[in-house]
Formats: sequence, C-alpha cells, structure tokens
Amino acid sequence: MQYFPLFMKLTDKPVLVVGGGEVACRKVEALIKANARVTIISPHLDEYLANCVEKGLCYWVEDTYKSEYLSSDLIQVWATTDSNEINHAIYHDAKQLSLMVNVVDDQPYCDFITPSMITRGKIQIAVSSGGASPVLVRNIRQTLESHLPQNMGLLADFAASKRDDIKSKLPSVDLRRVFWERFFAIPEVMAATTCESLDVAYEKLFEGGIDKRGSLTLIQLPKAVDLLTLRSLQALQKGELVLYPADCDYSFVDIARRDAERAQYTDIANLLESISLSKESNICVYLSDAEMEKHLAIFEGARLLYNGH
Repeated sequence: MQYFPLFMKLTDKPVLVVGGGEVACRKVEALIKANARVTIISPHLDEYLANCVEKGLCYWVEDTYKSEYLSSDLIQVWATTDSNEINHAIYHDAKQLSLMVNVVDDQPYCDFITPSMITRGKIQIAVSSGGASPVLVRNIRQTLESHLPQNMGLLADFAASKRDDIKSKLPSVDLRRVFWERFFAIPEVMAATTCESLDVAYEKLFEGGIDKRGSLTLIQLPKAVDLLTLRSLQALQKGELVLYPADCDYSFVDIARRDAERAQYTDIANLLESISLSKESNICVYLSDAEMEKHLAIFEGARLLYNGH
C-alpha cells in the first residue's frame, strides 16, 4: 500500500496555497468546502479566487513566493504554480519545517495526494490509483456513481440522528452493529426518501426485538481470491472471527472486514476449540476441499459456501 487512506478534519486549520491560477482554483474550492482557513500566495488571482477573497472565504497575500510565508503551524502546503523550479523550492522549504506538501501533478514531490471523490451528504467515497492511472480511477468512479442511490446522505443523517437513542436502548456495541446491519438490509429503508419512513422502519425493527445469535460459515478455499463468490465475500464482511489454515494465502484473510479478529488453526481439533470459545460470534472458516469432505459432519448447522476453481 503506497498511500495510507485518511480523511482529515480541516475545519479552521491553516492551509497555504501558492499560486493563483486554474489549478489553485480547484484546490482552494475543495479546501473551502472542508472549512479550512486558506491563505493564497500569488501576485495575481484567477477571477474565481478573487471572488472567494472578496466574500471572505479565504485570504490573499499579493506577492511572489518567499520561504518566510511558511510556518510550522500549517497543516498542508499546496504548490500550484506553473514553474517546476518554484514548486520544488516550496517543497524543499516546507520539508525543512516538517510540513506536509503537495506539488500538484508532480508525484515525487507529494507527501499526500487527493483521491477522486464521490459524495452523498456525510457519505464520502475516495478512489485512488496512487497516481498510476487517473483514467482507470475515473472509470471506477463512474461505475460507483451509477450504482449508489442518491439517498445515501439521508440514510447517514438519519443514523447520526439516532446515535444517542440507540446507545440508550442497546448498550452493547455488538448489538448496535447487528441492529444497523438488519436495518440497512430492509428494502424499504434503502429506497426511503424521507426521515418519516425511516423512523417507521426504525421503530418497527425495535418492536421485533434485537438479539445476537452467532453463526458458523464454512468457506471452501479456492485457488485465487478473485474466485470467491459474492456470498463468500458478503459472509466475510459480516464475520467477526476468521479462522484459516496455515497454508492459506493471507490475501484471503485480508479481504475480511477490517475489525474482524483473525486466527490461524493448526488442525481440526484446534479449529473446533476456537469455534467453541467464540460460539456467540459470526465465524467464518476457510477449509480446503479435502477438509470440507472429510470433516463436514462435525460442523452441524454450519452454512456452506462453495467457490470456483
């Protein structure tokens, strides 16, 4: 992983943008939306930036770049001029103060990069190739855009509004997770366009009662990760514990949900012991074809998921 994915809170944080042209416009627009405290250093400004300054959305220092404009309190520094020499000087000066710098469209001089974004209210999805293929990223973004309903922002706002209420009703983190998994699996919820209809579904789900039952899913281990079926992937995203044999390629384990516990088992006896100790959890177990056939009878009540070869 070349870049660590991270969302930064920039509200009222000082950010410096050097340059006042079209490239600076794009960056300043995004920074203003993030409520950053933006200062622009440039002898001239594009019309859009001049309007932003006039409206008090950002500050302007009418000057060419000088290292004195850098200070240790800056959260980000953006070099957007049309001169590589100036941009690289900004980078080296900023590094002397251990500042995070982005020289636009010059990846070797970037401590961070900005991904392609999809926004639905509070929902933000970032897509990046680390600068390797912007066209591919654009295609991925278009695909995601076409599949994401426009009501994602509404759903996120509703969930946020119920945070205190659900904590009082379900003190357990696990129970709250189970509740939201079931809530967002309701077709009427995913198609909702008003908070009122979401409230009805919310209360109805509580009336039915929420309990947490553990489950056991046996996943046939294929030769490659891309042979895992959609059902297997869905099970792994719900699994709280993923058990795998010693010869299992870790790419199969890494595809599980990020907060899932992962553990290697040495033999069937060790596997059964691990399952018995976590019987209230949603457990996913990777098994080879041979192990599936040989020991299937001892996993009573388990869900079986077969994959391609």
